[in-house]
Amino acid sequence: MKIGLLISGNLGKIVFDHLANRHSIVFVMTNSKSVEIIEECKEKKIKTFTGNPRDNRVTDFINNIKIEVLISVNYLFLIERNLINLPSILAFNIHGSLLPKYRGRTPHVWAIINGEKETGITAHEISLGCDEGDILHQTRIKIRDEDTGGDLLLRFKNEYIKIVDLILEKISNGTLVKIKQKNCCSSFFDKRTPEDGNINWNLSMKQIKNWVRAQAYPYPGAFTYYDSKKVIIDKVSLTNFVLDKNILNGTIVLNDNHIYVKVKDGFLGINKIRNTVSFKDLTSFKYEN
Repeated sequence: MKIGLLISGNLGKIVFDHLANRHSIVFVMTNSKSVEIIEECKEKKIKTFTGNPRDNRVTDFINNIKIEVLISVNYLFLIERNLINLPSILAFNIHGSLLPKYRGRTPHVWAIINGEKETGITAHEISLGCDEGDILHQTRIKIRDEDTGGDLLLRFKNEYIKIVDLILEKISNGTLVKIKQKNCCSSFFDKRTPEDGNINWNLSMKQIKNWVRAQAYPYPGAFTYYDSKKVIIDKVSLTNFVLDKNILNGTIVLNDNHIYVKVKDGFLGINKIRNTVSFKDLTSFKYEN
């Protein structure tokens, strides 16, 4: 099958490697930071476009190109009509949520932040609206209590490949079914940046734990400030530690070599920090909004 790929990052690279040995990859479109994808395209002599395709920037690139299927995986840019209409059969995207819930960017991270117990992966037809196209397939994935955003990505890897293969197989044998999304049940979450990880110590232990684990390594991380230095925290724990409840939220307490931080409903245990910080003078710590 003749395929065009819109891909970026590790998930995009995994799908690219899988398909390259099974189908004819006519072209790849990616972003400048996906260096491994760009290098592999050079090695395989696959036509490549790097950067934002919007505003007809790819008109010359796709001129006279013929493909049957366009596949988008972890692509960073919205797709315009010229690309949607390019394949003769189907343009579809793989999205890391159970659509129509969690449309938008990094949906699995948002799902953990919001305390969801389940997420999933949706293959859907690409439309002009963000993640609004007809659903082609969904796979449900449980979110365990200690799962991080990185943990979910690891579980997504094999599933993405399976789903892409499944959609291509259904196209081949004529069994593909399209289901309209219910917009009444939809939700949308915007792009996250490293600066969005600042911890609000006025929240509950559970809320902060979800915040921290969602953004733990390899993501930029949840963070706070100690002596005006940024401290990235990768793991915290709910505790039964008891002390004066009148202590201000965000105050650090050291007890039996364990670090706790006062929050809305108790004291949160600090289990793992990413960078080296001296906690000798813990009394100097003050919560910074």
